Amino acid sequence: MKPLLKPSLCALLVALSLPAWADVSRDEAAAAAQRVASGRVLAVERAEVDHRPVWRVKILSAQGEVRIVVVDVASGRIVR
Repeated sequence: MKPLLKPSLCALLVALSLPAWADVSRDEAAAAAQRVASGRVLAVERAEVDHRPVWRVKILSAQGEVRIVVVDVASGRIVR
């Protein structure tokens, strides 16, 4: 039983670390943008800022203002 424990543990650790390497999805970018600027998401487009891939999220506020939130694809951080 012990010979199977080490490979199984390694496989589990690799599986748990995979989401850290994955890019932020369109839905995750929209959710992150809504946390910063509450409102209705009108559009989510992939773009580039300073040669880095980003999500450009367009949000309509309750006051009727349109706000653009830029989310880094790799990290999920708000760029602006």
